Amino acid sequence: MDDLAAELGISKKTLYAHFTSKTALLEAVLAHKFARVSSTLEQIERKHPHDFPAALHQLLTGMQHELDEIKPPFVRDMRLKTPHVFKMVERRRAELIQRHFGKLFVEGQRTGMARKDVPVKLMIEILLGAVQAIMNPPKIEELGLMPKTAFTGIINVVLEGVLLRKGEKS
Repeated sequence: MDDLAAELGISKKTLYAHFTSKTALLEAVLAHKFARVSSTLEQIERKHPHDFPAALHQLLTGMQHELDEIKPPFVRDMRLKTPHVFKMVERRRAELIQRHFGKLFVEGQRTGMARKDVPVKLMIEILLGAVQAIMNPPKIEELGLMPKTAFTGIINVVLEGVLLRKGEKS
């Protein structure tokens, strides 16, 4: 809190006037981050409502940009020191994936660019399972990956199993 107050050019007392604890500050920062991510993903959906390839590309680019800001030590510390906040992050992440990738997979099936023989709910569960298994501090550290690299790998593996080549039928 001392370092943050100094960087902001305010006193620690002023900082604590706005945030009663380090956890309250962390929760506020994460709420802002999730609001920004959600807004970005909704903007992409509005911009490309019926253009599956463009929406997919933009959605993945947006997610990767947001993941660039997250460093493994931050996530590890959050998981160890504020496990209830880490669980909230996992829940919010799952909600974003279900909402935005779910719509995207439905559109992909409608346009014939995603397999129709695999239910969208199953696609989402596979994606969520991979994200939850890999996008956590111990696994990221074990694999020697940055969050962005891990997420990109998950997406590549999952999508290569659900996307069809142009003209291919499911």
